[in-house]
Amino acid sequence: MFRTIRRIIHWCGDFRKRLYIGFFFSFLSGLAAAAPIIYAGYIIGNVVQWRARGLSVPSGLWLQSLGVIFTTILFRFLLDYIKARFQETISYELVARDRLAIGTALKRVSLGYFQEKDTGTILNSITTGLYTLENMGMRMIDTFVGGYLSFFCIFILLFVIHPLGALICLVGVLLSFICLNLISRYSKRNTLIQTEVNEKLTRAAVEYTRGLPVVKSFGMEGASFSAFRKACAEARKIALRIEWGFIPFNCLHLLALKSASIVMIISVMGAGLSSHLSLPMVFVFSLLSLTVFNSLEPIADSAHILSVINNAMDHIEALSPDNYIDEDGKDISLSSYDIHFEQVRFSYDKGNEKRNVIEDVSFTALEGTTTAIIGPSGSGKTTLCRLLARFYDVSGGRITLGGHNLKEFTCDSLLSNISMVFQNVYLFHDTVRANICFGKEQASEEEMISAAKQARCHDFIMALPEGYDTVIGEGGSTLSGGEKQRISIARAILKNAPVIILDEATASLDPENEHLIQEALTELTVGKTVIVIAHRMATIENANQILVIDDGHIVQKGTHQQLVGQEGLYKRFVKIRELAEGWSIV
Repeated sequence: MFRTIRRIIHWCGDFRKRLYIGFFFSFLSGLAAAAPIIYAGYIIGNVVQWRARGLSVPSGLWLQSLGVIFTTILFRFLLDYIKARFQETISYELVARDRLAIGTALKRVSLGYFQEKDTGTILNSITTGLYTLENMGMRMIDTFVGGYLSFFCIFILLFVIHPLGALICLVGVLLSFICLNLISRYSKRNTLIQTEVNEKLTRAAVEYTRGLPVVKSFGMEGASFSAFRKACAEARKIALRIEWGFIPFNCLHLLALKSASIVMIISVMGAGLSSHLSLPMVFVFSLLSLTVFNSLEPIADSAHILSVINNAMDHIEALSPDNYIDEDGKDISLSSYDIHFEQVRFSYDKGNEKRNVIEDVSFTALEGTTTAIIGPSGSGKTTLCRLLARFYDVSGGRITLGGHNLKEFTCDSLLSNISMVFQNVYLFHDTVRANICFGKEQASEEEMISAAKQARCHDFIMALPEGYDTVIGEGGSTLSGGEKQRISIARAILKNAPVIILDEATASLDPENEHLIQEALTELTVGKTVIVIAHRMATIENANQILVIDDGHIVQKGTHQQLVGQEGLYKRFVKIRELAEGWSIV
């Protein structure tokens, strides 16, 4: 528990001063909470004595007492309000900071990071983990630290009144603390399992919802739902295990405190009967005995939730990478955009497995030229493009842009020079305007419309219900494949980067859309350095150079005219494409 408390305090960083001020007001609140009880006990004790001696109660005493008690209660709530003003907003500000930091961190890591961390783990950490910190972090630390501070205030008062009774109180707290430690250990052990189960549940839910179109098309709802059902059952099982483990320890914790209260009252009664305590002090101590543990009783929940918070912080720290891919990078302005691959090697490392994907690849793509890359599926074409965009770092050799090694750039500096158009386009759940302006947020209306017209998408956008302000579905689900592709090209045109990477941008389009997109791509690539992965002959034939990749190696290099006359993979590819593209309906 204390380790988690220290971690939360360390997490507060620059906000620690506010946290400590909150603790100070918790201490004052504890005193204010005890004040009306002490005063009431003292007055009641005196009234009983006066009555026993046949004396009258001073006039105005009840009104005076009511005023004092009301004032102290009001003062306590004022202290609690001030404490909340200092403490309550800390977690919201910190979590907002951490969400942005994690978003920035994920943008600066290698794509290999996402092969090591699955979607369920990342989503669970960003959502559940940060949500737990946001809503529980400050509350639990206040319950724990503030609870013991309040108890400490009353304990001091009890010790002044009746030391023996105060020591009984301390024994009760120590027994309670042992139970809290048992709760913490049990929760820590099971919280790890619960987190894994929640990650499985998140993965199963995401997979089930994303795969519903396939599920429905095959009529296999039952089979697809089984993984989700199993994940739900496991989540229920571990939640019940934690709850049933928590209950007995919590009961022992409360039993220790309640028993201590009873023994304290017996002790003070004995002291009163033996005349070691005056009657007013007997009443004061008795009332305090009933309330001294009020701030400690909720701490059992804190002991459990602190384990959850500790586990959440572990996962968030694990999510934040130790080394960014561009940790030593600088912002570099380029005067030329020649691309050089020099004996580039790359392999995927996953655990103890190592798979070579690119082996000894060297080529030059001069500024303003088009380089086409072709090859069988899995030969390494897309990996070459990802290495150029520095989604991964090379395992050997080097890649330069404008004479600078890619490792000299920051990710933002490098990618400001590159626009990418993928086969599988992702559009954000936002307006058409926001999706087009994604690469240039400050673009004017005229610039955006000009880019849309060049990308051959202005007409269909204007036919949408609200034109450029139409909100499209997540991933662009409300648009056709060709429409999404043209919007992504408009986005790239607007960014106007000097280097263009096209990853099979027309591979799966119908003839009508392909014609429009080829026109859009022509507008996009004029005067640019272009790297294109393509299977369409119209795209490949006009390239300044063609690289034929097979099994991670460049097996042929040259223009279309040079390669088509050579025996090899390219000539076979051309014959296959001619057969595929030469069909007609009779």
